[in-house]
Formats: sequence, structure tokens, C-alpha cells
Amino acid sequence: MADEKFEPNILVFCCNWCSYAGADLAGVSRLQMPPHFRVIRTMCSGRVDPEFILHAFSKGIDGVLVAGCHVGDCHYIGGNYRTRRRVPLLKNMLKQFGMDSERLKLDWVSAAEGDKFQKVITEFTEKITELGPSPYRAK
Repeated sequence: MADEKFEPNILVFCCNWCSYAGADLAGVSRLQMPPHFRVIRTMCSGRVDPEFILHAFSKGIDGVLVAGCHVGDCHYIGGNYRTRRRVPLLKNMLKQFGMDSERLKLDWVSAAEGDKFQKVITEFTEKITELGPSPYRAK
């Protein structure tokens, strides 16, 4: 087993209006990205309940990225303000569970920023690979 290379399992919550379109733009532009992530499209980053994130970690996900519209550009007025307050609280909670808080990341990606989505997901994958498997990952 020591010979096997660690491949992280990353979950990305993307808001429908901006970051999902940014992810799509990165894909249709054929930008090179690591294949170790799965996207869940939500209507708004504010709709990502903290329980969804904690559940993902409890099931062994190595990293969670929440991507939404830039602050002030939310299609639902204040959804990303809510998200901006929640994620730091969740990071503190993760520390209490014995996990590295860097396993959770929040970033803002607009529909026109396919290159930014590619950069964010690549850097996040590198960071999670550096941290290794989640302590809750099944052996």
C-alpha cells in the first residue's frame, strides 16, 4: 500500500450563476485541471448548509471547496455574505474535530473566470495532496 500514490477526493460546491459557469468555461476552454474533484451545483453558495460540509468530511472526503459569486454580485442579494461568515466558523469547528482547517476553502469565481477556477482547483488539490488523506477516510 505504501507504493500507491495518494489521490485526493475533493468535493466542490459551486453556485449556479457564477462559479459553476466558471467551471464550465474552464472545461470548454480545455484548461488542464486535476481530475480528483466532483462538483455539486447549488443555486447559491449561501444554500450550502454547514451540515452538508460536515457530512462530506464525516464520509471521508479529503477536501471541500465552496465557490460562489464575488461578494456583492450574488443573484440572491446576500447569499455569499452568509457564506463568508459561515466558513470561518466551520474552519474553527474542524480544528476541534482534529482536522486541518485548510481542508475547507472558500473562493469567489465569476462566470467569466474559467482561468481562475482552474487555478483555484489546482492549488487546492495540491494543498490537499500535501496534507494527505483525511483522518476520517476509510482504510
